[in-house]
Amino acid sequence: MFLYFRFNMKLLVLITLTCAVAIAYGKPAQYTDKWDHIDVEQILESDRLMKGYVDCLLDKGRCTPDGKALKETLPDALENECSKCTEKQKTGSDKVIRNLVNKRPNLWKQLGAKYDPDNIYQQRYKDQIDSVKEKA
Repeated sequence: MFLYFRFNMKLLVLITLTCAVAIAYGKPAQYTDKWDHIDVEQILESDRLMKGYVDCLLDKGRCTPDGKALKETLPDALENECSKCTEKQKTGSDKVIRNLVNKRPNLWKQLGAKYDPDNIYQQRYKDQIDSVKEKA
């Protein structure tokens, strides 16, 4: 009886530790801040850099490590309203959206066709998108 109890206790401790490790190494609360140093303004001002990122996102060109990370993160960020974004990432995404909506609507439409073909996010974020549109 004592051996049975010891075996069950060891098993219980092992299961508890396994669960704790799984929780600790599960999905992060935030996306990595590894790329928070990127100068978004520089990218937005450069047709060459902007084309590189957009081509990566649209599967029309090679991806830099930064572009690859963005491409992998974008669907989750859209789905979860950027809830895992750092403050710097939220600020950067606002700048990018403002730029695309107002200065590069063709790219905005292309990205929308790829990442929002059913217009789900366009509707969900309609008020935010409308708020960044410059009045003519």
